[in-house]
Amino acid sequence: MKVQMNRRDFLKSSGAAVAAIGLPNIIPASAFGAANKITLGCIGVGGMGTGNMKNFLGLDDCRVVAVCDAYEDRRQRAKNLVDMKYEDKGCAMIGDYRELVARKDIDAVMIAVQDHSHALVATAAAAAGKDMYCEKPLGISVEQGQIILKAIRKHKRVFQAGTWQRSQGKFRQACELVRNGYIGKLQEIEVGSPGPQYQPRYAGPMDPEPVPAGFDWAMWRGAAPDKPYNTGRVAWPDWYLIWDYCAGFICNWGVHYLDIAHWGCPALAKETCEIECKGVYRKKGFTDNIESWNGTFTYASGLKMSFFDIPNEKHEKTGTKFIGDKGWVHINRAGIWTEPESLLKVKLKESELHLHKSDHHGDDFLTSIRSRKDPVSSVDATHVASWLGLISEIAARLGTKLKWDPKKEKFIGSDEANARLSRPMFNGWKL
Repeated sequence: MKVQMNRRDFLKSSGAAVAAIGLPNIIPASAFGAANKITLGCIGVGGMGTGNMKNFLGLDDCRVVAVCDAYEDRRQRAKNLVDMKYEDKGCAMIGDYRELVARKDIDAVMIAVQDHSHALVATAAAAAGKDMYCEKPLGISVEQGQIILKAIRKHKRVFQAGTWQRSQGKFRQACELVRNGYIGKLQEIEVGSPGPQYQPRYAGPMDPEPVPAGFDWAMWRGAAPDKPYNTGRVAWPDWYLIWDYCAGFICNWGVHYLDIAHWGCPALAKETCEIECKGVYRKKGFTDNIESWNGTFTYASGLKMSFFDIPNEKHEKTGTKFIGDKGWVHINRAGIWTEPESLLKVKLKESELHLHKSDHHGDDFLTSIRSRKDPVSSVDATHVASWLGLISEIAARLGTKLKWDPKKEKFIGSDEANARLSRPMFNGWKL
């Protein structure tokens, strides 16, 4: 007698059999009737990671099969979301990202760990043959970005960064207007980023505390300096404001609008420039990275770019503003503005430059996995956007004018500045 079994019944019986013989609960994608779907593992499922995971859960072309985090409760929460979506218990929970990227049943990974661990996870994923969607910035040093880029190209992986503004039509529209000459000759770019308006959540003592049950502090800390656990180090937004784990808003948030500046003006990554940046640094509890900044890039061609933070209380427009000799265009997440206003009605000719069109950042990533072509936020573009913020921070920290060679990705005539292009790694970790 033939017995028909639906997917849910199959998974229940398979899970029971696996548990009975004591094997890991790994079910191949083919068992889901989804042999052609892209299988995805999610590494880092806190707030941002869970948001990214939910976006992928909403796409039919992929299947989330495993979640990984240093927090046990986050792993369980993420697994519950996945299992609820697929109406089974097929999602694996993993505490060590190295175990996840080693799995043969996973095609790609979503990476949303803390900034200081991006390089560790991304290079391991590339070496394991995984394509990846990775949160920005590329790393916390220029050298880390270089290493990630090299690994992606060496292993021929598809890399999509979390600079999702490129998948918003108005940002593409702004950059196409600039690159097709509709504002005339580009003379100046203004990049206004939200500053670190967040205040530390933790206000308790700075003494060492017991590591909470279910939390792998050593894994979370990774290659950062070996310092004792304290809630104030790991709470969000506190870790955003600590140099050990994040280069600061100047790079972590600034990367978004710097990326658009570069998309609209590729010369930012090609011309030698001088950089001046004044910065004020936070000194409150564990938080110690940059609080506010005001920088100027002056390029060999005469082009200038100003890069600064905009505190909430100023109520000014953040975003990227391109200024030409015949008009300007200003773009941010709230809208797009132009002078003359008629530029908003421009329809590009077929013969003009059309930038990569993406209307959904996650779907663009999956499409690129199948085509083996770069997605809209490639590793190369993300590297440039990241180092634009990182070298601004170095100029602010040193308080001196610096000269930057984008081809060599080195400062000219400053050993002190070049020494800051890399970060030491601790606790036995290496790239």
